[in-house]
Order: sequence, then structure tokens, then C-alpha cells
Amino acid sequence: MSFAFGIGIGTQNNQGEWLEVFYQQPVITPDNGLIEVAQNVLDYQGGNQAVSVTPDQLKALSDGLRQLGQMEQSALAGKAAESRRPVVVTLLDTDDTASSTPEVYLKLHLISSRQARPHELKLDGIFGLLPNLAWTSEGAIDLNELPERQLKARLEGRTLEVKSVDKFPQMTDYVVPKGVRIADTARVRLGAYVGEGTTVMHEGFINFNAGTEGTSMIEGRISAGVMIGQGSDLGGGCSTMGTLSGGGNIVISVGEGCLIGANAGIGIPLGDRCTVEAGLYITAGIKVALPGSQHFMISRRLPNAEDILDRLNTGIEALRANGFIRKCLIQSGIFNARVAYWSVINTEQLHGSGIPSH
Repeated sequence: MSFAFGIGIGTQNNQGEWLEVFYQQPVITPDNGLIEVAQNVLDYQGGNQAVSVTPDQLKALSDGLRQLGQMEQSALAGKAAESRRPVVVTLLDTDDTASSTPEVYLKLHLISSRQARPHELKLDGIFGLLPNLAWTSEGAIDLNELPERQLKARLEGRTLEVKSVDKFPQMTDYVVPKGVRIADTARVRLGAYVGEGTTVMHEGFINFNAGTEGTSMIEGRISAGVMIGQGSDLGGGCSTMGTLSGGGNIVISVGEGCLIGANAGIGIPLGDRCTVEAGLYITAGIKVALPGSQHFMISRRLPNAEDILDRLNTGIEALRANGFIRKCLIQSGIFNARVAYWSVINTEQLHGSGIPSH
């Protein structure tokens, strides 16, 4: 079974080089019948290819897909045959390193459409395949061709607005996932994974190959490679250190039900239900001391974390075996040695039983 398929409408510069590609209906793991139709119509012989197609080929592809019962892809191919923009059919047999701009755009579409999650696709070397472009009110323009296009617009009585100069476009020009709110769409790049129920406020930012699992309030920065768990919130001005900004090979992630306060940040992975107070930036080289407490934190993602935890658990078991922990609990008043059995009850049971909650 092949890896991915997409019919794309794109933009080329004056030299015929691809600048960007829009895939309305990208498909991950397409069925064999679809690939066989593409082989017959486009002379596709396997491997990873981005095939520039003619209107006649698209009409033939539409007919073949209709006979196969692929009605949505058939309709798309038929509409693409009437396109005034160049059309490309991208077929990826395997998830190997991309070799063309249309291949990169197909993978980014798969992530933003939630068909693939961050870190599931091979995105090595994509920066070299994404041209730095002027993203304008008239679409993507090669920077070398921009001055002439600006002059042409002025001569025709128009103003060509340059919204950004970047390798990545904003996601919402290509994909708008279901059930999300994005206050400033320019701050979410194509290739971001925005889970259903997520709200991205005006100062929030989500990079490519990063995103949220679900219901989250994002007012800070989610860097490349970072995944935010269900129900976790990022406060205003906070940041997460991604693989492009010093995270190295360690995947920085945030568990469920976490809060990173305003102007805070992390350079380490967090588990579930963690809180990083406002203004505090925690990296792997920081020691955290809690006054009056013997508690400390260890990230399970550190290379030697398991060895450290094994040693700690061995020590704790030894203390428990010789009765030291029991003795400390009795002396502190937490543990009553005369009670043979302890049962934990929740607050509702406590109030309903008539037992004083204190």
C-alpha cells in the first residue's frame, strides 16, 4: 500500500519552479485501486513522484476514479482540469525524505488536516526544498519577481500587499481544521496540528510539526516539534523550547491538564497536571529547590532517568523495609499505628456521611 496521494493546484515562478501547492483532499494510505488508475493515466512507475499534469490527463484521471467509485477525488480531478494554475499529482510510495516542494506541501497538509500527527512523518531537509517567498494579497511570489509585480500592480491602480516573507505560509490559507478558534491566523503555520476544541489567542503561535491534542487555550508559543496535551493551557507570552531552538533530539512535550504561566517557559518535557508559575523558565540545566521539602523532579525523558529512578526506588524500599518511613509517619502524626486499616473516601462521601470534614 502506498503512503500518500494528492491532487494539487500550485504556483510556479517564471522558471517553472514550484513555489507552493494547495491540496484540497490529501489522502494518507490510499487504496491500491487509486494508485493503479494513476499508473495507467500518468505512467506512474512507483516511488515518490510529483507529476505535472495536463488537462487531458486530469480528465482521464477523473474518469478512472469515477469508475473506481472514488467520487470526491474524481470531482476534484475534473475541476482541476479547468484550472488556470498549474496542477501536480503527487504520489508517495513511502515516507522517505522529500525531494521536491510538492512532496513537502503534501506532508504538511497531512499534519494540518489531522491525518498524521507531529513526529509521525519524515520531515528531514524540508527547509532546503521550501523557497523563501513573498506571501502577498495575490498569493505566493518569487522574491526575484516581486519588484516587477509591485510595479505592475501600481500601474494598474492597485497596491500589492506583502503580508510576510517566509518559507512557510499560514495554515488557514490551506487547511481550516474543524472545531478550532484562531484569533490571528498569521500566527499558525501550515504543518501545525491544531486539535479540536483549541483556541489560539492573538499572541498565540503554533509552528509546523507541533500543536495541541485537544481543548487548550494557547496564548503563548508552541515551537517546532512540541506537542501540548489535552486540557493544557499556555499563558500570555510563555514559550516552549522546540527541536529548532535548543531542544536537541529530546522531544519537548506537555502532558494533560498542565498550565504554563504568563511569560514562563520550558525546555524540558512535562508530565500530566504540572504547573510552571508565571515568569519561570525551566531548562534541563536548572536545579529546582523547594524550601522546607525533600521533593525534587526528574524528567523520564532524560537519558539516565530510568537508572536514577531505579536507584531511588531501591533506596525507598530499603527505608520501608527497616521501618524508617513508618516511624517518621508516626512521629509526624500522619500515621496512627493503632489503626489496622485505612480507607480513602472522597469529599462527597465525607459530607454525606455526617462525619466532620476536618
